[in-house]
Amino acid sequence: MALKPTIYKLRITLSDIDRNYYDTLNLTLAQHPSETLERMMARVLSYCINAQEYLVFTKGLCAAKEPDIWARTLDDQISLWIEVGEPAVDKIRKATRISKTVKVYSFNSKSDIWWDQGRSKFNELTASVYQFHWESIQALAAMVKRTMDLSVTITEDTAYIDAGYGACEVSWVSLSK
Repeated sequence: MALKPTIYKLRITLSDIDRNYYDTLNLTLAQHPSETLERMMARVLSYCINAQEYLVFTKGLCAAKEPDIWARTLDDQISLWIEVGEPAVDKIRKATRISKTVKVYSFNSKSDIWWDQGRSKFNELTASVYQFHWESIQALAAMVKRTMDLSVTITEDTAYIDAGYGACEVSWVSLSK
């Protein structure tokens, strides 16, 4: 019997100082049985960093040909493709052909090795690659509850997240643009 996803409900008060973007997001997330809390929260943070109209979570791990998050235009073109983790170069190369903007958010303890092995190939592409600090993502995952009210403030390359019962700061670096 297949395991079912775990459902999380998030209410996020988002303040992106750099983009002058302020919103209240009501998100329902399905955590795939094979997905860690760290990866799920890296998806949430990637969503917040790129919040805009028409941005949605896709089927993610259940659909290998889709990204984790995307935005589509009214004529159904993909305007933003977001991968979370350490995707294969070939998948990102294909994404750059079908999407105007492609972003990758790497987050785990193997990110440095993944980047060292693929840096030259990724630098040939038009994708932007970012790396979250692993310890910060772990701190964010430690705050997870099935229903959460979060306050997320983004400025420069840092997100300040307050859950009312705990807070953390998650920074990221740009590996390529």
